Amino acid sequence: MKNYHPIRELFLTRMRAFYREPEAIFWTFVFPVLMTIGLGIAFRNRPAEIIDVDIEASPSAEMIMGQLEAIDGFRVQIHDAEECSDRLRLGKAAIVVRPGEVFAYRFDPSRPESALARAKLDDALQRAAGRVEALAVSDTETSEPGARYIDFLIPGLLGMNLMSGGLFGVGFVITDMRVKKLLRRLVATPMRRSHLMLSLVFGRMPFVVPEVGMIVGAGWLLFDMRIAGNPLSILVLAIVGAMSFSGIGLLVASRAQRIESISGLTNLAMLPMTLLCGVFFSYDRFPEAVQPVIQIFPLTHLIDALRAVVLEGAALGSQGMHVLVLVVWGAVSFGLAMKMFRWT
Repeated sequence: MKNYHPIRELFLTRMRAFYREPEAIFWTFVFPVLMTIGLGIAFRNRPAEIIDVDIEASPSAEMIMGQLEAIDGFRVQIHDAEECSDRLRLGKAAIVVRPGEVFAYRFDPSRPESALARAKLDDALQRAAGRVEALAVSDTETSEPGARYIDFLIPGLLGMNLMSGGLFGVGFVITDMRVKKLLRRLVATPMRRSHLMLSLVFGRMPFVVPEVGMIVGAGWLLFDMRIAGNPLSILVLAIVGAMSFSGIGLLVASRAQRIESISGLTNLAMLPMTLLCGVFFSYDRFPEAVQPVIQIFPLTHLIDALRAVVLEGAALGSQGMHVLVLVVWGAVSFGLAMKMFRWT
């Protein structure tokens, strides 16, 4: 007689259910790659931005326009004051200049392109007026792999995908089983709650390798991303991260009674980490008072470890503190989920 083990049978059941859901395959494998490609194209190396400058009509407007048109990077138009204001308000111009004894710049400082336009425009006009530079300077532009935004972004996207897979992929499954009364049926079987939970955690692991391969592979093939570290170290970090977030997913879903509830709880858990933990930009930009909170989140440690290995070539052993934090988050969450879990 075949020896059935609850964890193995639940694991196989989860695998079969997953591959019968085309939308799950799309969100797990296809969507992260599409996001990587889309963001990579959006932040690819591009030529210098053209600055749209409006000059208020005046006797000297034509002369100023001629000076600016002789310099690359400016697109200049002359309009009356009211039309200049309208164009600035609608974003058709980055900055407006009113000539006179004192040149008046009108721009929105909250728009990065306007603040940059003000600095470049003032520099151009000052030089045209005869300003002499105190220091000789030179510019060197760099766009080599490893130093671009897309190189910074891909480890963040990988960490975010592992987080969403653990929270949504585990939490929604448990809640859906509870809603459909499947958990109530499993109570009558020779199975412990730990068997169910471990099967869901292990059920995430087969997807980690293709997730890592597709996201990192897209960066390598499409954007010439340099992978400085050992690919095996990246995979180990991804597995530890996936297990940690699967434990958190179990905890979040331990008592959720409806799909609406687990959706809200999952988003409540994910949103702060997505915003604060350095997925799209460095968390160093946040105030010093917020930094201790950021360092508590597991996603911070997962992304920091992934970036250290991928971008800096760090050894896996040097990321021991990050791995420890992820293990503690996963173990504590799993333990709490065991105590709080409800079958119905």
